Amino acid sequence: MDRPRHYLQEDSAYDFQAYPSYFSFKDMEFEDSMDIASTMPMLRKPFEVRKLAAASVKTVNVDDFGAKGDGRTDDTEVYGTIAASGDRSVYNKDRKHWIIFDSVQNLNVEGGGIINGNGKIWWQNSCKINKALALTFYECKNLIVKNLKIQNAQQIHVSFENCENVQASGLTVTAPENSPNTDGIHVTGTQNIHISSSVIGTGDDCISIVSGSQKVQATDITCGPGHGISIGSLGSGNSAAYVSDVTVTGAKLSGTTNGVRIKTWPGGSGSASNIKFQNVEMNNVANPIIIDQNYCDEADGPCTEQKSAVQVKNVVYQNIKGTSAGDVAIKFDCSKNFPCQGIVLQDVNIKQGGAMDKRRKTIEVSKELHGGLIWFY
Repeated sequence: MDRPRHYLQEDSAYDFQAYPSYFSFKDMEFEDSMDIASTMPMLRKPFEVRKLAAASVKTVNVDDFGAKGDGRTDDTEVYGTIAASGDRSVYNKDRKHWIIFDSVQNLNVEGGGIINGNGKIWWQNSCKINKALALTFYECKNLIVKNLKIQNAQQIHVSFENCENVQASGLTVTAPENSPNTDGIHVTGTQNIHISSSVIGTGDDCISIVSGSQKVQATDITCGPGHGISIGSLGSGNSAAYVSDVTVTGAKLSGTTNGVRIKTWPGGSGSASNIKFQNVEMNNVANPIIIDQNYCDEADGPCTEQKSAVQVKNVVYQNIKGTSAGDVAIKFDCSKNFPCQGIVLQDVNIKQGGAMDKRRKTIEVSKELHGGLIWFY
């Protein structure tokens, strides 16, 4: 049985008591869902909310923000753009977050305008450290996030951390292909989340699903550029990681470095199980299908063999079609001691893009698969 969600809060690495965020909405609960789209124009300047009691719905007159209502003027400009400061010193108290909704229940966050993280200054100065997540939902319940445009995040664009019952739809997430670590949507420690009808193109994973996440659905996702749709990485630093009951269906990936990927670090423990990728279209994807139980950051030195691993089991690939830009369309690099188990491929048809070189491989399976099973239909 997978570990409970509270065990996995270390994944956030954020001290909510010590520091306020650039924008912060904390400990709010509403009897009815709250639509804050009309409040977004007020977020042009930094402010903080350390702790709020229960609140009622607030009404904002858009006329106060320049709306005309004359049938001619484009009043959508009223909502404008929420832009992060280009001054990194603004984040000295909290370098990990920009806009955060903390412990809010029964909330609607929906569209109009753009959330711009102004990430370029961050990309130029650092890669994996000291960068803010653009939009974070932490320990929120019964959450609807829809019809938002998020671009050029400092790092991850949208993060759902330790949330429950989430509907995220109609999101457009964009950043340059060479922007480092700018995942589109990140899911960690979250239960029962459905991401749908969204277009994502960034410099990292379009969707990343990591430890503590269960009952995750992603449907009708357009991905590219980026690193594809990933489960993981899991088990870094010899940690325990658990992900289960994930379904990705109706995704379209174009020009990505990876397609659908499961990646785990040697030395970890736990499991990634009951995962299904179905009805996926790929166009010129470098590595369409990957299970990598020997994933590591080679910048830290060469990967070393470990005695333990995150178990990968019960994974289905069904009705996956398209073209591969790389030499290997399907790669299963499994652990020697905890090999992949229960892998099913049904109606998978991935062709080499461009001129076909018959010497190129199409499926690569590591010898460490012994003891596991792969079924082809």
